[in-house]
Amino acid sequence: MSDQEQQRAQRAVRQFMQSWQRSGLTHIKHIEPAPVVSAPVEVVPPAVPESKTSLRIRPVEPETPPERTPVSPPEPAVEHVVEPVVETADPRKDMSVPRTTKSRLSKADRQAQLDIVAGEVSQCRQCPELAETRTQTVFGVGNPSAKIMFIGEAPGADEDKQGEPFVGRAGKLLDKIIEACQMKRSEIYIANILRCRPPGNRNPSDTEAANCRGFLDAQIEIVDPDYIVCWGSVAAKNLLHSELPIGKMRGQFYEYGRARVVCTYHPSYLLRNPSAKKNVWDDMIFLFEDMGVDLKATQN
Repeated sequence: MSDQEQQRAQRAVRQFMQSWQRSGLTHIKHIEPAPVVSAPVEVVPPAVPESKTSLRIRPVEPETPPERTPVSPPEPAVEHVVEPVVETADPRKDMSVPRTTKSRLSKADRQAQLDIVAGEVSQCRQCPELAETRTQTVFGVGNPSAKIMFIGEAPGADEDKQGEPFVGRAGKLLDKIIEACQMKRSEIYIANILRCRPPGNRNPSDTEAANCRGFLDAQIEIVDPDYIVCWGSVAAKNLLHSELPIGKMRGQFYEYGRARVVCTYHPSYLLRNPSAKKNVWDDMIFLFEDMGVDLKATQN
């Protein structure tokens, strides 16, 4: 080794030792050298058993692209046949397919179905407040095969006591309107949006009306009237889903299922506003004229 090489080696050792000192090493343990074996011994490493979890590197084979499934042409459109609706004895809770022809159920069958629904109404407790405060439920009365159906708002105190709609002061005025139309109360079917009296005779809430809607639709479908009269804005709003005031809904027909619908003022409104009686009479003339009856002739 030349002098320069020896100096470079010594400098490298010093630098190495200094780095050990900086890392906190102060002593180096002396290790005796192993004895020299005269004859070299061949060391054979023991065989390592293959582990189940050992990794093997295999050449990656190129993936064969999956076979493409042939796309079949779209099937021709199938014309669906509408099956006729078979009427059963069980009352329905909501409107099914709107009728286009008059139901062929007999008057007795209609009344039997209405009685079934009335029994369900009497057990209803969907509106806890109304169920707790009512005396009884007020279902509906009249001809189960009526050509005209009246729909009011909700039972009042008198209706809650007697279990029949429109029997208070407003009901007596309604009876006079029916008589002026040359009809009897027993010829018409009368119901309400609600079948329980709201406390304080307040208007029905949207939730209460929705809870009772299935019963109303069952009554309409069973009676299957040709005409419906909505007495007051609550009845018109909930049956027809309209926010218009009654004053703007008067004088025209609406449709609900097979029935033609007329909207007019509630009899209780007439008790507070007697001048509106003429408007109601005009609405009755409009309704009965469509039925082929001239009410104006009865005034003479």
